[in-house]
Amino acid sequence: MTLSTERTHSPPPGRQSAKPSPRAGASVPGPVRRNAPGLALAVVGLGLAEGVHALLPAVPMLTAAVVLGVVAAHVPGVHPFVQGRGRAGLSTAGKRLMRGGIVLLGLKLSIGDVLGLGWATVTMVLGVVLATFAGTWWLGRKLGLPGDQPLLIATGYSICGASAIGAVSGALGKDEDDEKLAADVATSVALVTLCGTLAIAVLPLLHHPLGLDDVQFGRWVGAGVHDVGQVVATAQTSGPTALGEAVMVKLIRVAMLAPLVAGVAVAHRRRRAHEAAGGEQAVGTHRPAVVPLFVIGFLAMTALRSTGLLPTGLLDAADTAQQLLLAMALFGLGSAVHLPSLARSGARTALLGLASWGVVASVSYAGVLLTT
Repeated sequence: MTLSTERTHSPPPGRQSAKPSPRAGASVPGPVRRNAPGLALAVVGLGLAEGVHALLPAVPMLTAAVVLGVVAAHVPGVHPFVQGRGRAGLSTAGKRLMRGGIVLLGLKLSIGDVLGLGWATVTMVLGVVLATFAGTWWLGRKLGLPGDQPLLIATGYSICGASAIGAVSGALGKDEDDEKLAADVATSVALVTLCGTLAIAVLPLLHHPLGLDDVQFGRWVGAGVHDVGQVVATAQTSGPTALGEAVMVKLIRVAMLAPLVAGVAVAHRRRRAHEAAGGEQAVGTHRPAVVPLFVIGFLAMTALRSTGLLPTGLLDAADTAQQLLLAMALFGLGSAVHLPSLARSGARTALLGLASWGVVASVSYAGVLLTT
């Protein structure tokens, strides 16, 4: 019996080499092989986004990147690749590269510069952030927007656009391959970048009709426009004074990113703990850290910038790297958008975006008048 069993399990003579070794790993590609196709496509998307921005300077590179990602997901010749071999790398770009870009975003912020604006301005910006975030999130829930869209849109409008949306999505403690979350992120980014781009044309037209001087206009732009690049494009129309004020006020909003992300992580950690206690722990999720590692990195970069020891060349290189990482990440997120699904909630999403834009513009305008 024993001999028969051994002969049954032994390979026939001369065919040992035809059986793959279980340690060869040929059937299970490593992370590099698995992610390389999608990351390569993200690099191509980055190059195309830079080209669009060069030809149309009014279109921010990050906006072009997310739109190109959406296009790639629906072009017949590219769609199978995006949903197949490229999916892993595009998902990695949307999450990992986004976090790297957010860490580098901390190098734009100096504690001394922020405090130099005075506590009245800091308090005003805090009020704008809280009012916009709470109002947008509440309205999004009332409109019945699906998934995490209300939270993500509220974050983008109240803090710093696409970067803030990516940061909060990373604090939700969800699986890296959660395509529903990726679609919610891409939809939110598209909406907030659309309104921010419109602000570049609309807000300068309101400068003098609203009775604002250059300082007030700059602070209004910094408190009410979403992305840093959009703030610069809008404020520079009124000269260097307005531009300087806008950038500094905007950086105060950026500083709110860390506590907001930490708060979201704590809230979701408690919810997961409650679900686990009730036997309802969601499959494929994990409990997020109280303070995500990339938020700690963001704060560390801010502290490093505040020392004044970093040369200008290094800061410029970091700014370029941040833009490239975020553009690749947004291309990856855009590729997860499914337009037919988005169309079903398109009217409600657009309504929320316009309402939130009105809230942040009006609250920041009132805040500027009260503090200047």
